[in-house]
Amino acid sequence: MTAPILASTPELAIKPLVTAEDLLALSSKGRFELINGEVIEMSPPGYEHGAISNLLAYVITRHVVTHKLGQVFAAETGFRLARNPDTVRAADVAFIAKERLPSKPPKGYSDITPDLVAEVVSPGDDPDDVQAKVKVWLDASVKAVLVVYPGPQQIAVYHSLRAVIVLTADDMLELADVLPGFTCPVSEIFT
Repeated sequence: MTAPILASTPELAIKPLVTAEDLLALSSKGRFELINGEVIEMSPPGYEHGAISNLLAYVITRHVVTHKLGQVFAAETGFRLARNPDTVRAADVAFIAKERLPSKPPKGYSDITPDLVAEVVSPGDDPDDVQAKVKVWLDASVKAVLVVYPGPQQIAVYHSLRAVIVLTADDMLELADVLPGFTCPVSEIFT
């Protein structure tokens, strides 16, 4: 009886898991995220995605700075959400409340999970991938996840996978549980 040949079969070869530190070293080579130790290459977002992400970051930052609520992070700031194997995700906008900020900024990825993240959906994004990313954020204890849909000008606000509110351009975005006093017309994000 012969033993099965596994190691010489390329499709069955075991890939080594990548750590958050390994991922940080790759940052000069492109845009990547890390899911359970596996590197995922990200495409640069398009024009509309960038404009909407910037407007959303602006209105959130304006409120956070005015009321000294914490810190807002720009697109593609990585946060380590799990270890062994490591998961590092980056949102289009992220916020951490003042009382949860580290006394000294970390050199690499933060192990502090954001309180709020926003993801702007690009035309080529797979809906299942978007939902999987929302689940990863929520499983990491993010209090609110915003999924922004440019085409229909809608924002889905997730507090859990079961507690979802879909807002249209005629609605107000209110995030009092994460950003006290914050309100913004949804239409402002899409102008």
